[in-house]
Amino acid sequence: MGTIHMVDLVSQYKNIENEIQSEMLKVLNTASFINGPSVKDFQTAFEHYLGVKHVIPCANGTDALQIALMSCNLNKGAEILVPSFTYVATVEVIALLGYRPVFVEVYPDTFNINIEDVQDKINDKTAAIIPVHLYGQCSNIKPLIEIAQKHNLMVIEDTAQAIGANYTIEDGNTKKAGTLGNIGTTSFFPSKNLGCFGDGGAIMTNDDDLAKKMRMIANHGQIKKYYHDSIGINSRLDSLQAAVLKIKLKYLDDYCVARQTVADKYDKAFGESSEIAIPKRSSFTSHVFHQYTVKLRHAQKRDLLRDYLASQGIPSMVYYPVPNHLQKAYTDYGYKEGDLPLTEDLCKRVVSFPIHTEMPVEQQDLIIDAIANFFVEQ
Repeated sequence: MGTIHMVDLVSQYKNIENEIQSEMLKVLNTASFINGPSVKDFQTAFEHYLGVKHVIPCANGTDALQIALMSCNLNKGAEILVPSFTYVATVEVIALLGYRPVFVEVYPDTFNINIEDVQDKINDKTAAIIPVHLYGQCSNIKPLIEIAQKHNLMVIEDTAQAIGANYTIEDGNTKKAGTLGNIGTTSFFPSKNLGCFGDGGAIMTNDDDLAKKMRMIANHGQIKKYYHDSIGINSRLDSLQAAVLKIKLKYLDDYCVARQTVADKYDKAFGESSEIAIPKRSSFTSHVFHQYTVKLRHAQKRDLLRDYLASQGIPSMVYYPVPNHLQKAYTDYGYKEGDLPLTEDLCKRVVSFPIHTEMPVEQQDLIIDAIANFFVEQ
């Protein structure tokens, strides 16, 4: 049956090996390693896929968030609303730039940003909201944008886990995750739904002025070489990674469908379980299942379950065991245990099962049977 992986990148690569090698050889044969034609080709293809005016490729998803925030010209000490239940990168850039992260709750069934808590925490210092489209489905962006417009706030979508997801707008049409706020950001880390063979990222916007500013920031603050109009950074998507992404973008929708098929099977297996709460799928968004994350009824069983699965050769992960507001790095912001009880409870209960685009049915059956057997034996 083979080794079970959380994400099987080798099998994914083997299915498109010839295409990938052909594109990478073009880069090698022309030595166009920085800002080569493959970067522009991918940028154009990604703009078309997303239906967005501007894509600014960059070195990684964290840089994408930093460049996005730098372009907003916020006052030092400005407050930015961000969920505590997310990967640290989203919070990290806020602190690095001298802003203050204000941690907000998420909904315990979708794991996405809690709109009511956002409303409660807006004050005169609030300058932006960063909704994280966690695990593969969109936060409810429309009411967040309405709140932001009312209070003159920026909305920066962290779309690293939900690229390819569709958000349904009022007329029944859809827009891609990352294209609804002022700015969207994403990561092309290898395990993402659209991943390269190293680090990579991108920023998306429909705002011409923001796009111009972000391109300049990503290139040392210059438009014309050696003439620096603003403080910037050096953040480029290299040509080899763009070559990989250009090919994989063609298959992104297929990858999303494959992940949804795996998720459907998990849902069917655990939907009636008294021990496991399956992830809720919001009505206003598709779910592309970067992770398949469940919530256990009994938190004390999580480590036991993970140990049992490991003994059967089945990996699992906890995304995330410690909320950001309780991380040691952010203690200076004055948060304490009990400040975000919904988030803190999730960190004790969530566990993610293997899901990827090439998962064999027999492997998933083995995983499902092992999980069921664990709860029978408890």
